[in-house]
Amino acid sequence: MSLNIASGPWSYGRIALSSKLRLRPHPSHLDYIAELQQAKEKKTSWIMREVSNHMAFTETEKPTEMSAEKKVKKRKNWNNKIQFLLNRNPQPRLALRRKKPYGPSVDDVNQWAQSLDKLLNHKYGKTAFRLYLKSEFCEENIEFWMACEDFKLLKTRREKVTKAKKMYKEFIKPDAPKEINLDYQTRDNIIQSLDDPTTTSFLAAQKKVYSLMENNAYPRFIHSDFYKELFAAARAKEEHIKS
Repeated sequence: MSLNIASGPWSYGRIALSSKLRLRPHPSHLDYIAELQQAKEKKTSWIMREVSNHMAFTETEKPTEMSAEKKVKKRKNWNNKIQFLLNRNPQPRLALRRKKPYGPSVDDVNQWAQSLDKLLNHKYGKTAFRLYLKSEFCEENIEFWMACEDFKLLKTRREKVTKAKKMYKEFIKPDAPKEINLDYQTRDNIIQSLDDPTTTSFLAAQKKVYSLMENNAYPRFIHSDFYKELFAAARAKEEHIKS
């Protein structure tokens, strides 16, 4: 008597076993799949590399042209600001009787390089520093420092409250138009004093901003082309008047 397994109680198990055998890929199939995967990865890598090269090309071409154009505009702007600074004369009629030129002298410009304190305490030095920072789009620190100096001169409580709230909105408040870099504690102390500010309410913030300028913006200014051109223009003006 012969046993037909396909039609007996073992048929389901046999079918399941054969199905599992059919699902197992042949070794040659695995190699083929691996080759397809490698080819796909190579193609993807090539596409990404081409895209990266194209972006690098466009980024290196356009900024170069823009930077050259901006450099010319900046230098022209610097020259205009320097001439404005050198020719500031509140009393034009006295210009003909005065041998010393109006604006900063060569000696003044030399002294500015000695310290930030001498620069800011000189009326033309402070103006020159502010003009330079404006041309670099980073004038918020010097403007806050100047606002603090003005705040110290206020006498009445009403004036101090108005000025303090204005300074908060302009420099201290998060996302303020000229927000300065302050730590949480210093910022919070200013907020707490807005309703009843004192002469020293902004003192800690002013010291921090002064330190930032002394270590960052001031050295850039002294070594900038703006400072060198200002010095050369002041010397040329003095020589012209002497002659």
